[in-house]
Amino acid sequence: MEKEEYAIILEYLPHGYPLEGKMMPIAQAIGEKNFSLLELAPRRGVSLEIGERVYIGDGKRDKIYYILGRLKREKLTESAKEQLQEFIKKVVKEQESRFVEFFNKSEAINKRVHQIELLPGFGKKHMKEIIEKRKEKEFESFEDIKKRITNLPDPEKAIEKRIFKELTTMERYNLFIS
Repeated sequence: MEKEEYAIILEYLPHGYPLEGKMMPIAQAIGEKNFSLLELAPRRGVSLEIGERVYIGDGKRDKIYYILGRLKREKLTESAKEQLQEFIKKVVKEQESRFVEFFNKSEAINKRVHQIELLPGFGKKHMKEIIEKRKEKEFESFEDIKKRITNLPDPEKAIEKRIFKELTTMERYNLFIS
C-alpha cells in the first residue's frame, strides 16, 4: 500500500477530544489515495479548515506537525461523518472510471459470495446480469451500466454507500478500503 501524500480534513478539534482531558488540537482526516482515516496533530498556531487538503507526506509539512496514527472508526465525530460522505461523493464522481472498472473486473470472493453482491441493493440477479452484459462489452460509465441493466439500483450511490460503510463499520470483506 502506498503512503498517503495528502489528506482532507474532516473535523478540526482545536481543544482535542472533550472527554480525554488532553487539550491538544487534533484533526480527523482521510487520506486521498487509500481512504485511510487518520488523526493528525497540526503545527503550533495553525488552524485547519474542514475540507482543506493538507500535505502529510515525507519531508517538510507546512501545517501538520505529525500523524498521530490511524483514526478509530468509533472516534469519528458526527460532523466528520457528514464531511466523509461529501468527500466520498466527490471522489466517486471524479474517479468514475476506477469504480466502473470495479463492475468490469469484480469477481467471486468464494463459492457463495461475489464482490458485486456486497454493494447495497445488489443481489444475485443483478450480479448475474452485470457479468452477462460485461462479457458482451465492458461498461464505460455509470450511465452505461444503468442503460444496459434494467431495475438496477444507482451504481454510483451504491459505491458511495459501500465505501462509507467500510470506513465506519467493521466489514468482513472490504472492496475499496485497505
